[in-house]
Formats: sequence, structure tokens, C-alpha cells
Amino acid sequence: MLSFDPNNQSERDNYKLLIGSIIPRPIAMVTTLSSSGVLNAAPYSYFNIVTANPPLISISVQRKQGVPKDTSRNAIESGAFVVHISDESYIQEINVTAASLPPEESEVDLAGLTPIKSEVISVPGLAEAKIRMECLLEQVIPLGGTAEAPATDLLIGRVVQFHIDESLYQDGHIDPEGLKPVSRLAGTNYSKLGEIFSIERPD
Repeated sequence: MLSFDPNNQSERDNYKLLIGSIIPRPIAMVTTLSSSGVLNAAPYSYFNIVTANPPLISISVQRKQGVPKDTSRNAIESGAFVVHISDESYIQEINVTAASLPPEESEVDLAGLTPIKSEVISVPGLAEAKIRMECLLEQVIPLGGTAEAPATDLLIGRVVQFHIDESLYQDGHIDPEGLKPVSRLAGTNYSKLGEIFSIERPD
């Protein structure tokens, strides 16, 4: 067994160990709206559930040299964002939105995605997604880096509206095989759902 002290490695080396070990990672496709009305979209694989009571989810948005990305800035300014579950049907478009565009340009337009009006918040979602969640920004926590230049913004979103494709929903459950989710591995690699198996949990 090899052992590595993260204090004796570069940030890049630690990053490679993290993203290669913590797999597969679900991908949040996030839309936000700028103060000038530009619809921003970007994928994030540092994403998960926080709690179901109330329904809270987390997205870690890495900064660039201490400067917040459009997603963080827009979410903080508007107090809202939409999280979409990435799936096989639009993964190529999702990849396009990872491009670094200036704030006045929309990744939604670049990728040819279709905005759709939200019911509770002002930020539009994407019609291509089989699952989307309208979120209000519950909390933002700057983490890592230094006090003057944090490394990331941890966004905690409260889900205020779920949108689920009716073909996926039955008796309160979502069909994972119908969803065809795509997850992130390391480098340029992604993963599909794969084989499903069950193990009974102990009492």
C-alpha cells in the first residue's frame, strides 16, 4: 500500500489522487442568471445531497486564483440557481458548457441548449434535462486557499421545486435505467450507470 502526505505534494498531485479515487461522481449541470440577464451554464462534479429535511444539495465551485466563477457570483447575486442531472441524452452539450466564456456570453447559447421557465425562481432551467431542481441559495461558504483568496465556494441550495420526466417516475421512485445518468471519472473520462445490484441493509 502506497502512502502520500498531502502536505508534501503539490495541489495538482492531490487533485489527481482525489478525482481518481472518489469515483464515480454525479455531475450537476447548473444554470444561473447574471444581473444583466445572461443565462450561464456549467457542469460540476463536486456535487451531492446534504439533507432531505429540508432538501439541501451542495455544489463546490472552484475559484480561479481566488476569483469566484460566474456560477458562484450569479448565484450569490440572484440568490437562486437550477441543478440538472446529467444524462446520456445531452452529455455532449454539457461538455460544451465547460468552455471558459466571458460573463457576457451564454454557454447555453454556445451549446444549443433550450432554456425553460422555472416555476418558483427567476432562473431558467434547461428543457433537455430529464430531472431539474429549482434551488434557492441557502448558504455560501468560502473554503480552502487563504482568508484573502479562498480556493472554492461551497454553495448550499434549498430545492424549492422538483421537475421529473414522467417516464422516469413511478410510485415515488425514479427509474435509474431510464434516466441513464452520466458520472465523472478522472481526466476526460466519464461513466454510464453500469450493472445494478442489491444488498439488503442490516437492521
